[in-house]
Amino acid sequence: MSPRTILHVDMNNFYASVECLYRPELKGKPVAVCGDPSLRHGIVLAKNYPAKATGIITGQAIWQARQRCPDLIVLPPNFALYLDFARLARNIYADYASRIEAFGLDEAWLDVTDGQKLMGDGRAVADRIRARIKSELGITASVGVSFNKVFAKLGSDMKKPDATTVISVLNYKETVWPLPVSDLLYVGRATQKKLNRKNILTIGDLAQTDIRSLTAAFGKWGGVLHDFANGRDDAPVANFGESSLIKSIGNSTTTPRDLMDEKDVRLVLYVLAESVAARLREHGFACRTIQIHIRDSGLFTFERQGKLSRPTSLSSEIAGKAAAIFRENYTWEKPIRTLGLRGCDLIPAGGTDTQTNIFMDEVRRRKQEKLEETLDDLRRRYGYYCLQRAVLLSDRPMHINPKDDHVIHPAGVFSGPLKDPGAPGKGVAP
Repeated sequence: MSPRTILHVDMNNFYASVECLYRPELKGKPVAVCGDPSLRHGIVLAKNYPAKATGIITGQAIWQARQRCPDLIVLPPNFALYLDFARLARNIYADYASRIEAFGLDEAWLDVTDGQKLMGDGRAVADRIRARIKSELGITASVGVSFNKVFAKLGSDMKKPDATTVISVLNYKETVWPLPVSDLLYVGRATQKKLNRKNILTIGDLAQTDIRSLTAAFGKWGGVLHDFANGRDDAPVANFGESSLIKSIGNSTTTPRDLMDEKDVRLVLYVLAESVAARLREHGFACRTIQIHIRDSGLFTFERQGKLSRPTSLSSEIAGKAAAIFRENYTWEKPIRTLGLRGCDLIPAGGTDTQTNIFMDEVRRRKQEKLEETLDDLRRRYGYYCLQRAVLLSDRPMHINPKDDHVIHPAGVFSGPLKDPGAPGKGVAP
């Protein structure tokens, strides 16, 4: 069977590029779009190239960014505008592919295998898409072209802005293997550190490491990473509709041991809720629905969800709702092996659905929001384990870090034997 042709399109500095498009007076000036510029603990969601040149990075606190660039222009996010641009980009993609999978607002995979006889090879299609994004939307995009999703994503990251990179079956060893192992999709900071301690520094090192050594250190996830480094990724491009552009942020984990009672479940739900809440705040969202995913020791799987009384990005409210859904739906016929939590039905934080609720202590709630924002900042600076809830100290073997050790990825990345890597559920990231 001939290789597929997969494209990954990444609109460059998306939020900042759209803002600068609407504000021509900002041309050439350092600009950053930040989650909440009114807060000292707000973070950089996107920056333009003049800001990047000063050393500002995505995820950095605003006060840190201003230390590097005192003249930085900080703008609040306008998610409705970004969503309009994402829809316009999707309309362009639809002229070249019937299977389109969004990865946040600014990125998407396209399977163009079937249309190459009419439209040309992958590079030609990628160049055409880049040209249309530039002329019709006024911003630029980088496109990776490859025979699988992981390498296509890697290709779009290699040359920016406004470039096409082809990683083929013939050239991937020369192109991909010399790169740092951290460049491989799904290798987060914690995984990178563990790999580096084993003297695995490049993607080529990972590809050529004995798989038994990797599975001993990382479980099934080690085998998945080994496959990815060797170009073995058969995951299809999921044919998501437009609604998937902003759908959910979530996380799941296969726990170090089976969960035997509600106390175990509540502990893990708190860990997952903190990860989900931190990501909601990081990307400027609140969720209106909570969904839980359960897989028992017999591998039976089901999901349940429930509406919140008001949109939230607070871990305590997310965990509380998740625990209530669990109690209403699980009968403990078997222990639990995998538990997942997802915030769905997203809206921009501070939107029209977040009006004051007379039945809630709004002052106390705002204090809780500030506390969790401070916790986000401390963990970014000093690591996930610098501060923990007391309940999490009651069971050391269950001490997991889902945000760094278990990587968020979009649905459809895994298929067949790769569906249960022992790590993670679905998410979005701008």
